[in-house]
Amino acid sequence: MRFIILTVLVLLAWPAAPVSAQSDATGQSIADKLPLFVKNNCQQIRDPGNQLFCGDAELAAAADRLGTAIEARLARLPDRLPAIEENAIWNRQRNLGCGIIGQTAVRADDVERVKACLLKVTEERAAILRNPDFDCLAANTAAGALICADPSLALAETELNSQVLGLIGKLDPTAARFAFAEYGRWTRERDRKCNLVGKENVPLAELESAEDCLAAYLKQKTDHVAAAKGDPKKVFGRQVAADSPDTDAVDFCAARIHAANSCGNFLRINRVYALDSQVTDQEAQVTGEIEMVVLAPFTTCSKVAASCTGTCWDARTGLPQPGVGGRERSGDAFNVTRRIRIQRTFAFVKAADGWRCREDELTPVISGTASGGS
Repeated sequence: MRFIILTVLVLLAWPAAPVSAQSDATGQSIADKLPLFVKNNCQQIRDPGNQLFCGDAELAAAADRLGTAIEARLARLPDRLPAIEENAIWNRQRNLGCGIIGQTAVRADDVERVKACLLKVTEERAAILRNPDFDCLAANTAAGALICADPSLALAETELNSQVLGLIGKLDPTAARFAFAEYGRWTRERDRKCNLVGKENVPLAELESAEDCLAAYLKQKTDHVAAAKGDPKKVFGRQVAADSPDTDAVDFCAARIHAANSCGNFLRINRVYALDSQVTDQEAQVTGEIEMVVLAPFTTCSKVAASCTGTCWDARTGLPQPGVGGRERSGDAFNVTRRIRIQRTFAFVKAADGWRCREDELTPVISGTASGGS
């Protein structure tokens, strides 16, 4: 349900300052052209395109059909979060394609033309999403494309996904957050082990050597889940240490920090790299880079920013702005699909079961950048 809610946020945009209903040469306003505009309080919606969906019954019905198609697609996807990014990108392209520029309100005399365009592209989008083949076309990672293109890999991933979600469904909300974070870490670990990180634009024919690795990883995890015999505590929440102070260790540490702070509502960890390490017999310091993708808007200097990215940010430069604390600031926010990269040094201590992370927050970061999105 959390994923569906996030997707709805993406499609409806983020409420902010209301957009005024502009009038045309005849004195008519957009409210006069949209029967439900006043009743639904549509002037409070920031996105001009979504104002039309709010104020027109025909567009609202098309949006409902699109929402049903989105939910059906999410049910098919083993990893649902990238679909949120893709929906957000489509949402912006939808507006641009129909002549809506940024937050500029639609003129009353343009309503019919823009409405016809929005209706057409929304119906087309719903039809596309109902086609299972679209999932392969929309795969935004090399591993995702390989799995989708191979029926046996796709079946294996679907089976694993089904079993894992069944286990997580038995957990309380707090434990489920940590389990979802750990499941996301499995995907990143898989891509690293199969040498597929950063190969999104490589032709599939050149990646076929990774298919055996993917199959073996999926089988290993499926067997692990099956061995738990329906007990989620035998799969999640047991691993508290990493084998070596390396990229996997940094990923495990970052994933647990994100789960503890409910960051999955706002950010997805996309990639993790270990850049440098200093290791002794009992202690280690590992400097890692963590790339995150924004799933839902949040203020650039807020509790979410501090807890989930380790710092406040300067929205204009996209650079960290440390030392400002967690104070909320109005106006500046990170929008959906923005990518944030931070570098931070993590401390680990050697224990009987491996290397344990000694960090419980991302602050302070060494450096960072925020790019993409709008």
